[in-house]
Amino acid sequence: MTSTASFAKLIFQNAVLNNGMNKTLIKDIGLLEALVAAGTPCTVLALARQLGLQPSNVHRTLQTWMALGFVTQSSQTGAYQCTLKLFEWGNRVAKQFDVRQTARLHLQRLAEQSQETIHLAVLDGEEIIYLDKIDSPQPVRAYSEVGGRAPAHCVATGKALLAASDESIWKKLPTKLARFTPNTITSLPALRRECEQIREEGHAINAEEWREGVSGLGAVITGYTGTPVAAVGLTAPVTRMGKKRINELATAVRLTAEEISRAMGGV
Repeated sequence: MTSTASFAKLIFQNAVLNNGMNKTLIKDIGLLEALVAAGTPCTVLALARQLGLQPSNVHRTLQTWMALGFVTQSSQTGAYQCTLKLFEWGNRVAKQFDVRQTARLHLQRLAEQSQETIHLAVLDGEEIIYLDKIDSPQPVRAYSEVGGRAPAHCVATGKALLAASDESIWKKLPTKLARFTPNTITSLPALRRECEQIREEGHAINAEEWREGVSGLGAVITGYTGTPVAAVGLTAPVTRMGKKRINELATAVRLTAEEISRAMGGV
């Protein structure tokens, strides 16, 4: 049984204990959840056995879901499966989770806490694009602009996104990476090794790899599918980024990315 199907069964068990809930509604939704989790057409008997329900109750509920357009039945096998109506609804809900809008309050809190420049960036091929930015109130600060681009392999947000990306993204990167400062990583194998460390630590560091005198931190934001959707970045002059402060700010950046991920339905 899949974890999702197990969760559906758990809903049924909890429904018995929670008198304040509408048990019928919970069971009806749980049945639909089990059908989604199955991923293939299911018979009434299979669903009844899985969820511990009477076949007659399962059949009646499935017929209701059919009437509402959420389920269809095969004329050949009699098995049931979900329609695309669930996808249509889910897609409309997903559009509400605009990462820039969702992240804004979290970015503001990080900016107030750190007093440094905060970015929200997405990956676009070999580069990142800044979706949002909150400037540091301090007189010496990093320069960037919303809509601007930077090479992904030498900024913290870019490296965080690369570390969370699948092989299809890596295949688009050139073997020889452009150098911008003496600290820039120019070897693809070396970048892969650093990204392994980023995955372990949960954050990326830009040690004057894009601009000399400028350091940065980044952590990835995941969406409801578990894939990377953006990254939180913090940029500051190296004069304010001692080892102790880097560790403190790295924790704050990671926590901010996790908060936004949860708000986006990710993990």
